[in-house]
Amino acid sequence: MVAPTPPVRKAPQQERSRLMVEKILTAGREVLLRDGYDAASTNKVAKQAGISPGSLYQYFADKDAVVDAVVAKYADELSDRVAASLTDQLGGPDDSLIHATLHALLDALEENEAFLRVFVDELPRTRNHERLAGVEQRVSDLMAAYLAARRGDVRDVPPSRAAWIVVRAIEQLTVRYVLDRPPMSRDELVAEVDAMVTAYLQS
Repeated sequence: MVAPTPPVRKAPQQERSRLMVEKILTAGREVLLRDGYDAASTNKVAKQAGISPGSLYQYFADKDAVVDAVVAKYADELSDRVAASLTDQLGGPDDSLIHATLHALLDALEENEAFLRVFVDELPRTRNHERLAGVEQRVSDLMAAYLAARRGDVRDVPPSRAAWIVVRAIEQLTVRYVLDRPPMSRDELVAEVDAMVTAYLQS
């Protein structure tokens, strides 16, 4: 997979520059949540950050560069959180990994529900596909390692293939659960998805 192009025009080297970039990213996220992608602009982000547009342009070329950086930060945080939960469970009981993945992903998505809605419903998917693919691949690699270590307990398919299917099924179901809020509890969702994944892996 080709690595996404870094969205920051000038990589911050000093602490003051890093703080400036962080301020711009925080403001960019706030503007996206308040105004949406179409109405967002670099002028609005600069005003929200309390800086001049010229200061913003030292680090970001345009609105989409700011959005890319905001999305990259969100994707990294999501990936780190889910990967940490998976890593903690790799040596645990066979039935713990799916539960841990579901709960970690739901926790992260629910805490950022407003931004998730903007990400899914408003941002151009073509711009953010690589970021999302990076999260999926990292989690898939960990899931594949788990399945490879339990080859005798799961169906005879390549672990990477099974991991690809499981991770993307979990991702789609958890995202839609958070955004659509169907008439079921979180525990009911976890139980249903766990049963579905277990049936697939053991069929």
